[in-house]
Amino acid sequence: MAKKKKPQQRKGFRTNEQIVYPAHGVGRIVAIEDEEVAGAKLELLVVTFEKDKMTLRVPIDKLERVGMRKLSEDRVVQKALTTLKGKARVKRTMWSRRAQEYEAKINSGSLVSIAEVVRDLYRSESQPEQSYSERQLYEAALDRMAREVAAVHKQDEEYAIAEIVEILSKSAQAAQARLESAEAQAAA
Repeated sequence: MAKKKKPQQRKGFRTNEQIVYPAHGVGRIVAIEDEEVAGAKLELLVVTFEKDKMTLRVPIDKLERVGMRKLSEDRVVQKALTTLKGKARVKRTMWSRRAQEYEAKINSGSLVSIAEVVRDLYRSESQPEQSYSERQLYEAALDRMAREVAAVHKQDEEYAIAEIVEILSKSAQAAQARLESAEAQAAA
């Protein structure tokens, strides 16, 4: 009897494809398996996250609920990079409340929402030092964004981080120049 070959694609996802799992970022589907757990048959996508040295087995019937998705299209990446150029929107609420909102945006899986967190928490050299928790959230958002930008543009993460930081830096310099110009005009 010939062994039946397992399909390498299910629900639009296929093996060796990079995907985004909102709670962990960019991963790669390494296998599609059938497993029996507590008497129930489950179809699972086996997803590895190289950088985190982690493997997840995601039941196919739970893909929508966990928000797993394909990599963003280039236009979404461009929108996210454009978001970085906007003015930081920092609410005047307690830090713990803002931190929860930032965490929710990071884990939403939306590249544009993650870009908003990166933009809002970025600090240039001329700005005051970040608190430890601000820096942790900024770095988590930057890492998530850079991984997806790198995967979409087929480049390494360090290059993607440099590209993101350069956009943020230029935007901060432009804002500083506008502020100085406005102050000079007000003084004249």
